[in-house]
Amino acid sequence: MPTMTIEAQLSASRALPRGTGLANYAQAAVLLAAFAALLAVALWPSLGEGALVVAALTAVAIALLASRAGPATMMLLYGARPYEAGDLAQFDRITGELARRAGLRTPPRLYVVPSMLLSAFSVGTRQRFAIAVTEGLLRRLTMREVAAVLAREVAHAQRGDLFVFGIADAVSRCAQVLYYVGLALAALNLLDAVTGGEPVPWPSVIVMLLAPAAMSLLQLRLSRTREFDADRAAALLTGDPLGVASAVSRLDAAPGSAVDDLLPPVPARKVGLPSMLRLPTEVPARIARLTAFQAPPMPPLDISEGPRISLIGVGPIELRPRYRWPGIWF
Repeated sequence: MPTMTIEAQLSASRALPRGTGLANYAQAAVLLAAFAALLAVALWPSLGEGALVVAALTAVAIALLASRAGPATMMLLYGARPYEAGDLAQFDRITGELARRAGLRTPPRLYVVPSMLLSAFSVGTRQRFAIAVTEGLLRRLTMREVAAVLAREVAHAQRGDLFVFGIADAVSRCAQVLYYVGLALAALNLLDAVTGGEPVPWPSVIVMLLAPAAMSLLQLRLSRTREFDADRAAALLTGDPLGVASAVSRLDAAPGSAVDDLLPPVPARKVGLPSMLRLPTEVPARIARLTAFQAPPMPPLDISEGPRISLIGVGPIELRPRYRWPGIWF
């Protein structure tokens, strides 16, 4: 295949929708502003104008945490471990080629989450990021489908989505903290009603209890087209829209319902991944778009099927979906 043709194909795979970077920053700003507003409203009866200062400082701290935390640190928080199985060379080869096609300077480090859910996520920045896949995904998907999943995560890094994912996740965790504080204050108010003490203003308590649900609804509103765009970018990177469609059809949809946002022990939905705008999307519509999408011809990825799990060795107790700090179900 002529060199110029390959370069043209790579240019097509790197093409991003106009305004993608600006849209990510705008969405991150909306999430931070919304959480800061909730926090200010909750604290206003007690702190007055000081609540605005606390809310602003909290928003700044969340932004710094999301942008400065290293991928290895975040993976440790999520219970992921570096992938060290026998065919690591194949994964390094695939992620390296996907990163090259996406125009990224460094390939991602691969991590494994000890869960039988079929999911994946990525953390970090465009310059330095890591991808986590669940053990269930490695056990049950074909290598072609695994490569498609990795391509979707590389596409998120290429598009600059990881920053807004980090902001969304941090905001969700902070909303959970507000929720638990609200539960404690509600219990204290009930006790004060019996003992005659002065209660915490109930409007503040209600805002705290509703914070996770409010942030989940906002994330859902902001993420309607994100997964469609990642699917298309992955199809461009692999040149295999049908492979991406097959992978999408097998990934687990986020469990839970809107009621879970209001109930303990974990508000903001009992999802199997960090809360990074990964809320359910219309899988049939995504598959239909991918099936109809005509991706430019791309040299096939070097893929060989084979066992990928034998050296990880996690046990059935670890694989059972359960609550893990900081509010993650997998």
